[in-house]
Amino acid sequence: MNSLVTRSSLLDDFFKDIAPGFYVRPLHGEGVPSPSQIKVDVKETDAGYTVNAEIPGVSRQDIHVSVENNVVSLSAEVRQHDEKREGERVLRSERYFGSVSRSFQLPGDVDAGRAKAKYDNGVLVLTLPKKVGTAGQRLNIE
Repeated sequence: MNSLVTRSSLLDDFFKDIAPGFYVRPLHGEGVPSPSQIKVDVKETDAGYTVNAEIPGVSRQDIHVSVENNVVSLSAEVRQHDEKREGERVLRSERYFGSVSRSFQLPGDVDAGRAKAKYDNGVLVLTLPKKVGTAGQRLNIE
């Protein structure tokens, strides 16, 4: 259920180990995060589930959440932009674009009509009440 187009490959790792001087890292970190980098904590109560997902550096509008029965799907579009200021000359610019997604199953079905999503300081918090037999629905993020 996890899917991601990655920037690195086996050859990248080989050349990084053999000739580290020729391997150039992006100026802004490692680039697009992998699905395993979306850290998720899931807690269950009698009333439902609470999901905390770390998705830092992404705007609220670029995060998509869908819930269908007991499957929760998270996806985010990652964009890195550099700003050019007046009087500056760009000598080198590296940016990355991509998307990351992750899906997981909960032990029971979710009432998608009463589910809520909130994104603050890089953490997406989902409140998912339990209910059997609901249809899938995309959530609006506050």
